[in-house]
Amino acid sequence: MTPNLEQITKEVIEIAKQTGQFIRTELNIIKAEQVESKGTHDFVTYVDKAAEKQIVDGLLKLLPDAGFITEEKTIATEQKEYMWIIDPLDGTTNFIHGIPCFSISIALMRGADVVSGVIYEVNLDECFYAWEGSKAYLNGNEIRVSSTTLLKDSLLATGFPYHDYSKLGKYLELFTWCLHNTHGVRRLGSAAADLAYVACGRFDAFFEYGLNAWDVAAGVFIVQQAGGKVTDFKGGNDYIFGGELIAGNNNMFDEFLDKTMDSFKQEL
Repeated sequence: MTPNLEQITKEVIEIAKQTGQFIRTELNIIKAEQVESKGTHDFVTYVDKAAEKQIVDGLLKLLPDAGFITEEKTIATEQKEYMWIIDPLDGTTNFIHGIPCFSISIALMRGADVVSGVIYEVNLDECFYAWEGSKAYLNGNEIRVSSTTLLKDSLLATGFPYHDYSKLGKYLELFTWCLHNTHGVRRLGSAAADLAYVACGRFDAFFEYGLNAWDVAAGVFIVQQAGGKVTDFKGGNDYIFGGELIAGNNNMFDEFLDKTMDSFKQEL
């Protein structure tokens, strides 16, 4: 039986909001000694793990036969036709320091295609979502990517890698060029929020490498349903599991992709 993706998405929204309420209650409670390190600049807390468990438990009731890809690995990954891809707290470093930008990201894949995406930015109570065949929405209102036509008139978003510094030199060259030739570059500390902001037109484009599927799966789908475009740094389609992506509106996308490819030409 084919799942009703609209209904499933709406139920995922409720799961995300309930989990967001839990995260908010823990914000001023968590102590430094409760923060674990998964690697350099890569942290996890009991809040990440408990939030993921809460999300997984809710999703199991929606689609009992679906598999999971989760950041905190609170459930074993088992390949199925339908796969949930979950980041329970995208922006853990922000959360630890009380910086108000962190998100819940939940995507549903059918085979190789994302068919539903939900991003809930906890602090502003903003929920971005879409399902296969739908428009993209923010708290019930339709959203679209920006209409900016030229890269020089754009506001960009990016992030910095936590551990993969192999492309950092080329990345910093591109970053520096963008600082001099656009309206600016912002770093929120949550790739999910960055992509959601591209989808609703707050940012014109987002670029980053060193990403994981749970950081971006929901966001790239919402951007696409909002009329935007997403590729990897080569202009290809390996952007969910490939670790790098550019997302933006169609008007200026090719100009930015050309610049990115030129900056990374020795790496690609």
